[in-house]
Amino acid sequence: MPVSFQRVYLESAGYFMPGEPISNDRMDAYIAPLNRMSERIKRRILAENGILTRHYAIDAEGVTRHTNAQLAAGAIRDCLQRGGAELSRVSLLASGSSGGDTLMPGFANMIQGELAAQPMETHSVHGICAAGVSAIQTAAQGIELGAHRSAMAVASEMPSRLFKRSRFAARGYETDFDSHFLRWMLSDGAGALLLSDGAQALAGSPGLRLKLKWVHQRAFSGDYPVCMQLGLTEDRARGHLDFGSWAEAEAAGALSLRQDIRLLPHLFDIGIHEYAGLVRDGWVDPKRVDHFLCHYSSEKFIPVVEDLMAKADLSIPRERWWSNLAWRGNTGAASILVMLAEFLHTRWLKPGEQIFCYVPESGRFMAAYMLLEVEAVDAAPVVVAPRAAAVPDDDLVIAPPHDPDAAPEGLGALLTELAAIWHDYRSRAWRTPLIRQIRERRFAVPDYLNWMEQWVPQVREGSKWMREGAASLSEPYQMLASLIGVHAGEEQNDFNILFSDYRKAGGMVENIEELRRNPGGEALNAYLHGLAATRDPIGLLGAIYIIEGTGQRIVPALLPLLKASLKLPPDVFRFLEYHGHNDENHLSRWLTAVEMVMAVEGQARAAGQIVETARHTAALYLMQFQHITQRMPHGSNA
Repeated sequence: MPVSFQRVYLESAGYFMPGEPISNDRMDAYIAPLNRMSERIKRRILAENGILTRHYAIDAEGVTRHTNAQLAAGAIRDCLQRGGAELSRVSLLASGSSGGDTLMPGFANMIQGELAAQPMETHSVHGICAAGVSAIQTAAQGIELGAHRSAMAVASEMPSRLFKRSRFAARGYETDFDSHFLRWMLSDGAGALLLSDGAQALAGSPGLRLKLKWVHQRAFSGDYPVCMQLGLTEDRARGHLDFGSWAEAEAAGALSLRQDIRLLPHLFDIGIHEYAGLVRDGWVDPKRVDHFLCHYSSEKFIPVVEDLMAKADLSIPRERWWSNLAWRGNTGAASILVMLAEFLHTRWLKPGEQIFCYVPESGRFMAAYMLLEVEAVDAAPVVVAPRAAAVPDDDLVIAPPHDPDAAPEGLGALLTELAAIWHDYRSRAWRTPLIRQIRERRFAVPDYLNWMEQWVPQVREGSKWMREGAASLSEPYQMLASLIGVHAGEEQNDFNILFSDYRKAGGMVENIEELRRNPGGEALNAYLHGLAATRDPIGLLGAIYIIEGTGQRIVPALLPLLKASLKLPPDVFRFLEYHGHNDENHLSRWLTAVEMVMAVEGQARAAGQIVETARHTAALYLMQFQHITQRMPHGSNA
């Protein structure tokens, strides 16, 4: 699931490209041909990748003119200068790269040293193309957690040092196609983003803020072999550290940067499948994307991406794509930051516009995505004091069903553990497609009816498993059985209220027996009935904690949003209103039930069963939430 952000804004962006632009016909002065094959391979690759100019941090003699840390520092200075910001504001520096100038220490620390920056928190992400997105996510999470007000994300690459002709002398200037390939694809550069908690407008765009809505990354390294690598021999059998010396490793080709281009089609295939999942779950709507920044390494892959999107019926029109590959080249992890920075410097933005970024990484296959949205500065700016909890502001009111600090004697430890489960459950539920649609005012009447069609049969089961559980209690628990019986009796007809609300809202299914639970509901129902059939199923109190807590905490937070979004009469929300008001009494009864169990069973054993069931119920209830937005066929529940 993507990592969503409620209070992270992109304040300014910058980049640093070393030296003058190098055209295709001048590349040989820097990346000289190795042998008779080189010229033919170069012509083929340059004809396909669409790159016209790029930058190198080495000169024509192969001498390093800028280190990688200096490239990164240059991008940071440009970013700060464009935003009129001081480095002293930054308390977190996150870097992404395929490699710095040293094997150790970390690249972020080398950048900090290059800047002579003040003490700060640093994070070095080592990867390939997606490492830049990882640096952005790290910086954003620091702000979202409240640990930092401003953070810098920087990504920098300097592969040119690996490509100069002298690097291949140990092999007699002979090498395989895979290591030839990248010499004509990659180049040097760095990009940086200054992220903050929203106090500042976007640099160069007065009256606007650019909010980072979410970041999503997923690696498929367990599914595919290595595609792009540095440090292994051509057959991937030995690593560079397995040789007797660096010279031996270089002679064996273990220090040549390679890419297995035969695997690349799979990279875009999995990337588009992941994108389709983001669309399906409501994280991104292709129709709302105004600007698509895709880090393709070669223009050859544009029709590949377009075709895969079209097959999934999730196309973003080509006129909304933006790339600077042709004149900046492919700078690996830095590409998306350089691209985003130059885009922001050259385009006028409007409130409500969305920028969607996609970065496929070929190392061992990874896909990274980001969504940003333009806001007007006068649209309720978010300026908040640092806090410890990584939850959105409108989520803070959803407290656990019972405050551990106000626990009756002997229940403090249990309520504390349940509260931890609750907070994780609440946080995940708040980000499910259903609740996100409600919060973002994208929830329509058909969505409400679809929800009710799946929820009615689930609610119908509540009193059944409660009664079944009460019947499974032995003699010492008879008072508890009576208490649960009262509770089940109060709720045994609640599903009829919900079904009536559904019909009044326009629901077309007339026979309640035709409604079906979704897969999550089926799993939850089977689990609770199975537990209820066991002897003394006191763990069911953990299930009631989650289910009644949802009705007493989450539902009241959603109800005003539902009423504002849906043009429906007030009487179609009777069930939600009822539970919001009455589950408080149910939870008070729950405390009494827990005290009864503790008196009979002993605290440790009883608490363990309650906690375990609460954790399982939370996971299954989340599964039910995840499936709610899918349409279920009508038919028998049997």
